[in-house]
Amino acid sequence: MEKFFNDMSASFIKTFITDNRWLQIVNGLGTTLLITFFALLIGLALGFIVAVVRSTYDMQLKGKKCRTAGDYVLKVLNAIGNVYITVIRGTPVVVQLMIMYFIVFGSSRNGLIAAIISFGMNSGAYVAEIVRSGIMSIDKGQFEASRSIGFDYKSTMIHIILPQALKNVLPALGNEFIVLLKETSVAGYVAIQDLTYIGNLIRSRTYEAFFPLITVAVIYLVIVLILSFLLKKLERRLRNSDH
Repeated sequence: MEKFFNDMSASFIKTFITDNRWLQIVNGLGTTLLITFFALLIGLALGFIVAVVRSTYDMQLKGKKCRTAGDYVLKVLNAIGNVYITVIRGTPVVVQLMIMYFIVFGSSRNGLIAAIISFGMNSGAYVAEIVRSGIMSIDKGQFEASRSIGFDYKSTMIHIILPQALKNVLPALGNEFIVLLKETSVAGYVAIQDLTYIGNLIRSRTYEAFFPLITVAVIYLVIVLILSFLLKKLERRLRNSDH
């Protein structure tokens, strides 16, 4: 038993104390959170735009002939959105990351920007389908009622449809944000020193697997638990606001 504790103590020191490796873990965590935050902003922006375009097409133009220039523009944008969602959802995120890093940013090899854009675009495709499903779940009678009191389509979407759709899809959006956080763990494929990369780097230098990998797992778990708690609190507040 004494040998076991001595071995664990030596492993702990090598993992966290020697060469201030705990600082590397902190820096790796910062990189992970940075990528997740900005990718989340890109994903939300892209997702909402694509969702509004596709839902507008489905409600106003699907199965009908284009009569105006605006109809043709909407049809083209919807086609682009379909291709974007199909390609992104049909290919692994790590492949998208490597394409962004080695091809799109091949000359500069800016791994951080490549990762943010890759994860943001990947998340945007899933957010688009989540939000679109929320918009399409709203009763069409609400569109007609809003038109009858003088709202145009844009005002109806902003003030009536999107707030209700957001409440409906909030749990799914929360799950997508959590998935995005965990997906960033593959950023090390393009030499970004995120949390997972640092954990594996420490393991390879110390030949100690337990503390580096368990630490990384625990940190991810704690962040996910915090996010889940905040999302549930937000859901309760939104439900209470309905009464």
